[in-house]
Amino acid sequence: MAKRLYVGNLPYSMTDAELQEVFARVGGVVDATVVMDRETGRSRGFGFVEMVDDATADAAVQQLNGAQVGGRTLRVAEANPRPARGAREGRGER
Repeated sequence: MAKRLYVGNLPYSMTDAELQEVFARVGGVVDATVVMDRETGRSRGFGFVEMVDDATADAAVQQLNGAQVGGRTLRVAEANPRPARGAREGRGER
């Protein structure tokens, strides 16, 4: 089963394809996305990578957390689960 990783401190110039290329060196990548600001269209400096399985994801965390890419030190960790659509913490129904 695929595992989703959070990748922080990305170079602001990094593209989805470049992010995928970095993680593909470790193993199979299902998807790689750099999060973009909706208003400016520029990178927000973080993204998510979905690896093919748990073992590959764990290897990516071990090898790439703290690695230098584009002059920046990556932070790689297992991503928190996505919140349910429409549910926002702290905003209950009244």
